[in-house]
Amino acid sequence: MFAIVTIAGQQFKVEEGQELFVHQLEATQGDSLSFDQVHLIDNDGAVNVGKPVLDAKVNATVLDHVKGDKVIIFKKKRRKGYKVKNGHRQRFTKIKIDGIVA
Repeated sequence: MFAIVTIAGQQFKVEEGQELFVHQLEATQGDSLSFDQVHLIDNDGAVNVGKPVLDAKVNATVLDHVKGDKVIIFKKKRRKGYKVKNGHRQRFTKIKIDGIVA
């Protein structure tokens, strides 16, 4: 059984017991979350598609808050002496899917 659900503005294909990284959520470690924007549920071949969402929920638990890999942003204009180097680390929340309630 899997579902397509929108979490923090992005769509994910989730299954029960799966751990995934999503953009940082306003929750503390150990909190239980419920996502109600479920677009599709596949239950062993029986597919339910929402128009645009279904009356279902995906329950999850927050495991941790982490930072992603550093991304280097480098800008340069040739022959002008202009160079700028910046870095960025995206913040993520690691969640575990507890169940899909249709």
